[in-house]
Amino acid sequence: MGDVLSQSEIDSLLAALATGEVDAEDMKEDSTKQVKDYDFRRPAKFSKEHLRTLEIIFEHYGRLLSTNLPVYLRKNVQVSVASSETVTFSEFMNALSNPVILGIVSFQPLNGNIIMELSSNLGFTILDRMLGGEGHPLEKARDFSEIEISILEQIMTACMQLLREPWKNVIEIEPFLERIETNPQFAQVIAPNEMVAIVVLSMKIGEIEGFLDICLPYITLEEIMDKINTKYWFSTMQETDYGNYQENIEAMIKRVDVPVKAVLGKSVITVNDFANLQTGDIIRLDSDIDGELDVYVGNIKKFTALPGKDRDKYAVRVTSVVREEE
Repeated sequence: MGDVLSQSEIDSLLAALATGEVDAEDMKEDSTKQVKDYDFRRPAKFSKEHLRTLEIIFEHYGRLLSTNLPVYLRKNVQVSVASSETVTFSEFMNALSNPVILGIVSFQPLNGNIIMELSSNLGFTILDRMLGGEGHPLEKARDFSEIEISILEQIMTACMQLLREPWKNVIEIEPFLERIETNPQFAQVIAPNEMVAIVVLSMKIGEIEGFLDICLPYITLEEIMDKINTKYWFSTMQETDYGNYQENIEAMIKRVDVPVKAVLGKSVITVNDFANLQTGDIIRLDSDIDGELDVYVGNIKKFTALPGKDRDKYAVRVTSVVREEE
């Protein structure tokens, strides 16, 4: 509803029109609504809200990559979201270099695929690290061999599995890597005029920088587009129950296997005696035959015990607990 004018404002407006200070034609032009051109060949299926939510998801994904990739590469990895945009699939494909590393990922239970594109310089850097090098890319790009693609497939699979956690507030996904393509012509997973969202991740491995581009077709995310907004995102986060969080962690820790060893005793011998040891030789230990044994959990002494036997197995019976203050 438009603004309601008071009687004094109406009188002032009529007086201005009568004296010529305000032109009626100008008022008509001002009231005309602005029309924005709409390109039917490129329908805007992804709103700014959708792109912002995708950035939040992949910011989380970037933190997971920064934590997990150093395990494989043994080098510092930094990942952050650089940008996001909406383009047609043909524009995305035309911008790719050749050779390129394209991971075709099935986004189950959603219908369709997404594409993970890794810069070739990062690909050669990863290969150099995985094969024992310092992590330097090639000076001149070349095609990847079958062995190199097999190694990259392991890394891409590890990266793909990390997608589960960032997406769980929207949908529980079960992604799997269908294949890796190095030629863009063999990665035509959707029609060229279909709209896709591109989230660009800036990745730095040591001193080498490159990009990991995530191509998300609209037809793949169409079923969950209503959930890809910040309002739904934060509402699901608030509904999460953290009441039993500590109990769950304690339960998981209790299932962790730890090494336990009982030390019968220790002895010191010369290298010459060690080299001449024969079957039947006796090594005298520093413990008494009826003395208590030290029991270690990991490398920490935690118990004392007496040796014995349980059925046909050697065993020890704990006699005391060694406290930290002791």
